[in-house]
Amino acid sequence: MAFIHLDIRCLYAILICTTFDSILSSKAEIKVNPPQDFEIVDPGYLGYLYLQWQPPLFPDNCKECTVEYELKYRNIDSENWKTIITKNLHYKDGFDLNKVVEAKIRTLLQGECTNGLEVQSLWSEATYWISPQGNLETKIQDMNCIYDNWQHLFCSWKLGMDVNFDTNYNLYYWYEGLGYALQCADYIKDNGKNIGCKFPYLESADYKDFYICVNGSSKFQLIRPSYFIFQLQNIVKPLPPDYLSIIVKNSEDVNLKWNVPEGPIPEKCFIYEIKFTEDDTTSVATTFENEMYFTTTSNESQQVCFIVRSKMNIYCSDDGIWSEWSNIQCWRESGESLRHH
Repeated sequence: MAFIHLDIRCLYAILICTTFDSILSSKAEIKVNPPQDFEIVDPGYLGYLYLQWQPPLFPDNCKECTVEYELKYRNIDSENWKTIITKNLHYKDGFDLNKVVEAKIRTLLQGECTNGLEVQSLWSEATYWISPQGNLETKIQDMNCIYDNWQHLFCSWKLGMDVNFDTNYNLYYWYEGLGYALQCADYIKDNGKNIGCKFPYLESADYKDFYICVNGSSKFQLIRPSYFIFQLQNIVKPLPPDYLSIIVKNSEDVNLKWNVPEGPIPEKCFIYEIKFTEDDTTSVATTFENEMYFTTTSNESQQVCFIVRSKMNIYCSDDGIWSEWSNIQCWRESGESLRHH
C-alpha cells in the first residue's frame, strides 16, 4: 500500500512540473514587435511636439489580446523620464527646444494569448533637435515676462553679447487654441532695436503652456534663437493694495485693513505680505485675508505704521511676482491717522 501511495505522489509532481513547463514554454513562444514608424514631429508650435507611431505587426494568435503602448520622453539633460501608458497612436506635449528631445516606446501585450501575463516588446527610440545656428553669445539675454494684473503681458530682453550692429530680434508666440504661431505686433524699441513686446489681449490663455521663440537676423552672422515655456498665471504681478487703515483700541489692540487690489484677479487668489513698524521695531507677516489683528509690544507705543503688497497664492498659481509696496499708513498715539504718499 505504501508503494502505491508513493507512486501517486510522483505522478502528481510530474503533472505539476509538466503543466508549469507548458506555461513557461507558451510564454517564451509569444513575442511582440515594437511600434512601427515612431517619430517626433514639429508642427511649428515653438516646442509643442507630436509623438506618433503605427501599430506593430501581430501574429494571428494575438488578436484577442489587449494592446497598449508605454511611452517615455524627456529633454536629454533631464534625470527623469515622463511615462505614459496609452492605447492611442499619438501623444502631444511641450518641450524645451533649446535642448535635444528624446523618446522611446514599446508595445505591451496582455490577454488570453499570453495566458494573462504581460509581454513587452523591445524599445523603439526617436530624437529631435533643432540644428544650432550662430554662436551661443548671439542669443538674447535676460528674458523677462510679466503678466501685469492678469491683463497685459509684457516681455523684455537685452541684445546678445556678440552681435553685429545690424542685428535685430523678432518674437513669436503660441498657445493651445491658436491655429499657428503669431509674431509680436507691438515691439518695444530702443534705438531702433526690438527689446521687448507688448502682447494683445490673450483669449483663454491661462493655465496653459505658453510658448515663445525669439530669433534674430543679421546680414553678417547667424543668430541663435531662444525658446521659452511658461504659464501666464505663474508670472502675474498684481496691483498693490490701497485704502489702508489702522484702528487701535486700548492702546495695544491693532486692526490693519486694506482693499483687495482692483482688476480681474479673484479675491481668493491673493496672499499679502505686511511690513509693520511699531516705533523703531519692524516685523513682517503674511496672510490670505485683507486684514490682520495683532497686539503691540508696548501699550506706550507712540506710532504704528504699515505697508502691504500682494501676490498670487498657491491655490491659483505655482508662482507669482510680488506687487509694488502700497503707500504707507501710520497711526500716532494722539489718535491721528496719517496716510503718506
